[in-house]
Amino acid sequence: MNVPPSWMEGNSTMCLAIPAKVTAISGSVAEVDVMGNRTSADISVIEEVRVGDYILIHAGLAIQKYDEAEALETIALFRELAEAMGE
Repeated sequence: MNVPPSWMEGNSTMCLAIPAKVTAISGSVAEVDVMGNRTSADISVIEEVRVGDYILIHAGLAIQKYDEAEALETIALFRELAEAMGE
């Protein structure tokens, strides 16, 4: 039997998708910037992704295009959270 750690008892787990800015595209793979970190994401399930677009990525997969204003607001909130956590 798999027992969750005590901090998870009574809590639901949640997956997180993060906004990323597309900086380059090669086939179905985009190079993206996530708060200053470069990584890649599979964009094959999203139509018409262009350099400069913001996308939401989860586990290396782009799951939707994301409005730039909302993406910047979300990034600002992530930065505030990181600062509050001392990182």
